[in-house]
Amino acid sequence: MKKPNIRAVTDVGGTFTDLVYLYTDPKTQKQEIVTAKSDTTPPNFEQGVMNVIRKGHLAVGDIAFLAHGTTVVINALTERKGVKVGLITTEGFRDSLEIARGNRPDFFNLFYKKPEPFVPRYLRREVPGRLSPQGEERQPLDLSGLSAILEDFGKEGVQGVAICLLHSYANPAHEKAVLGRVRELWPEVSAVASHQITREWREYERTNTAVLSAYVQPIAERYLTRLYEGAKREGFSGQMYIMQSNCGVDSVDQTKQIPITMVESGPASGFWGAAELGRLIGEPNVLALDIGGTTAKCSLIEGGHVKIISDYWIERSQKSAGYPIMVPVVDVVEIGQGGGSIAWVDDFGKLHVGPQSAGAVPGPAAYGRGGESATTTDANLALGRINKDYFCGGEIKANMKAVDRALDAVAKRLKVSRVEAARGIVRIANHNMINALKLVSLNRGYDPRDFTLVAFGGGGGMHAVALAQELGMRKVVIPRAADVFSAWGMLMSDLRRDFFVTRLINLRPENAGKIAELLGEVSETALTQFKREGISAKQVRFIRYGKFRYENQEHAVEVQLPGGGISAKAIAKIAEEFHAAYEREYTYRLSAPVEFVGVHIVAFAEVGKLKPTKLPKTGRKLAAAQKGTRQVDYALEGIHTADIYDGHLLGPGMKFKGPAILETRGTTVVVHPGNKVEIDDYGNVHIQVSAKGGK
Repeated sequence: MKKPNIRAVTDVGGTFTDLVYLYTDPKTQKQEIVTAKSDTTPPNFEQGVMNVIRKGHLAVGDIAFLAHGTTVVINALTERKGVKVGLITTEGFRDSLEIARGNRPDFFNLFYKKPEPFVPRYLRREVPGRLSPQGEERQPLDLSGLSAILEDFGKEGVQGVAICLLHSYANPAHEKAVLGRVRELWPEVSAVASHQITREWREYERTNTAVLSAYVQPIAERYLTRLYEGAKREGFSGQMYIMQSNCGVDSVDQTKQIPITMVESGPASGFWGAAELGRLIGEPNVLALDIGGTTAKCSLIEGGHVKIISDYWIERSQKSAGYPIMVPVVDVVEIGQGGGSIAWVDDFGKLHVGPQSAGAVPGPAAYGRGGESATTTDANLALGRINKDYFCGGEIKANMKAVDRALDAVAKRLKVSRVEAARGIVRIANHNMINALKLVSLNRGYDPRDFTLVAFGGGGGMHAVALAQELGMRKVVIPRAADVFSAWGMLMSDLRRDFFVTRLINLRPENAGKIAELLGEVSETALTQFKREGISAKQVRFIRYGKFRYENQEHAVEVQLPGGGISAKAIAKIAEEFHAAYEREYTYRLSAPVEFVGVHIVAFAEVGKLKPTKLPKTGRKLAAAQKGTRQVDYALEGIHTADIYDGHLLGPGMKFKGPAILETRGTTVVVHPGNKVEIDDYGNVHIQVSAKGGK
């Protein structure tokens, strides 16, 4: 019987579901990467996964490794489609979830209302017992009333139980006891305790994280079960992994237990792919930009490392404080700006683009599915930046009459021509994305001119050069198969888990042993967890970080720790690295004592990720890839006659200059006048960016 040998990944986005798979010829060992894209199918997202696998002419039974990224968790949260949750907490602290934090974004609004907690007060219950901040027992745990609490929860229709006790980050013993008793008394209910997710302090954030995890757990578990069982029915017998928010993959069973860890699994894979691509091509400092149909997301990668944070919030805006989720998430800025973003004019005659989106249905006006609002995609079509005769790779015939009607409606409100309206839409979209890129670079002490812009997603190549020009960046890289690059990033991912533990220690040479002891404890916890899953210590590698602050400050800065033991001699070097990191972020440093707040350990285990190989030299000439020329409106540089290239026929070593357009089935790359382009050995497009205006 032939063994499956194909590595595949699927990525469910708001508009499309992507497939990337790697086939290795058993005789020649030659690698071939195949991609496919189909519509996302809410609410039965797993159906879209099976559809795209079939569209890619791939038999499920031939897949040896399947990684999957999904928006099911974030969708359940934002659309309020989770289950009814009951909360069990320490006596006297049932209202911590509702008190939340005093800071609010709309500070001078006297009518401001805090976001409603996901658990109403009547479903928040208490158990006696108390631990100190050091984890010492001050009052024994009393579970005598737990049976009655669970009985009430059952009568109220509760399907998920969240447990968060005071100071369980320091000692989870009481939480473990409550969790064990809940599972004993009510084995059918979905239950999660905060220590299973994080061992960091901040009571409100930990409580809310446990609540949101319980809220989505049954939904995610059903989804992952349907996906896995459906694949098995189709003949799947390989390994399945789920993309996490921390840029790694994890097992299906582990993810089912704590599904909140995949809250941002979609963006994470793309940014991990950008970091791996940067290492591959010698560009370790990268500003990564993912422009899809609905949103644009960006992240900063320094020295090949993607920044992971645990201070993550959903639904935070200028009018709402949002909800914290204390799980490791790639540090990302996301805005409602994509190919489907709708252009609209406010009551003062000002043009806006997004955050509302036309989505996949009805989609932009050009889709011909009834969409009447002008979108960024429609504007790019009208300006000739997208080929109306090769729209969506020729799969959709662009309805240019609908495009004209939609743009005319905007132009009429603005009292300008249709072309000026289209140019305005593109410029506003670019402006919004530039602001997002500034938030992850300039606002955090980084100069974007020191970075390379790696742009991907269906719209990445369309806008990248204009953004780079505005920010003074000199190089743009558009990855091969940019439209499914997030899925490609999953092929590059290791099995990864992040462990956070809070423990306050003064950063002095005599305390080096205490820090080393904590690092050893957390590393051993990770190794024990992996061992239970059949992964040996030899397969695991660690990256260690410490969180530091000036003594008595509120928030901490993360610094990478040296490998090996932490000696008294290393303390001075760690302190200096903290001062430098603090100054870069906050523009100053203090001559004050430094405090170690806690540890962040990243544990990796290789599961056979993709190792890219160079493309073969075909000997094809550049002229063979040129499809012709057309008039293209560059919005800022005016109208130019651009050379049109078939991106699928461009090979390693080919060079040309702009103005030009590169077209593939999934994306379009706009090369501005004065830009120099070269295709590298892996098929990526390198664009040397000229100054604004092509000078």
